[in-house]
Amino acid sequence: MEKKRIIVGATGASGLPILVESLKLIRENPDFESCLIMSDSAKLTLKYETKWTVEDVEQYADHIFHPEQIGAGPASGSYKTVGMLIVPCSMKTVAGIHSGYADNLILRAADVTIKEQRTLVLAARETPLSAIHLRNLQELAMIPGVRIIPPMMTFYNLPESIDDMIYHIAAKLVEPFGIEAKEYRRWNG
Repeated sequence: MEKKRIIVGATGASGLPILVESLKLIRENPDFESCLIMSDSAKLTLKYETKWTVEDVEQYADHIFHPEQIGAGPASGSYKTVGMLIVPCSMKTVAGIHSGYADNLILRAADVTIKEQRTLVLAARETPLSAIHLRNLQELAMIPGVRIIPPMMTFYNLPESIDDMIYHIAAKLVEPFGIEAKEYRRWNG
């Protein structure tokens, strides 16, 4: 059986540990595979936020693409995917998607995901949000299939560590693609 392919973009916003957890959750599901595209800014942020190397992150991806590979598979609607996750998603990337400015593979793949009406999940990361950020996010959220899932802390799942919080948000990010994380605790109040 052919695996369901998810394109996973990573940009320079804070939150690279959530990217790694999302890739792990995709990999744990035998029906799915990931195509990772990390921007140069994401690679730089990785150095600031973690002790991991780019290679440490890439080991969790099934396929690796680079942002300058504008002619690679994810740049085409005929490249079969179930959609795209961008985690973390910078406001620069949000602005690029919003305006259709597809000058790299992450932005082009997001553009293709929207035009093909596939699921696009944006782990939009910034605080505080400006009126420009909010306008761009609001207009993107009105497009069918686009989900804005900021990596916000939750407490109803009774997290005992930062790792618990990272797992919980990563589980929420992959859920729209049909992946149910094993340890995901839903609200059942």
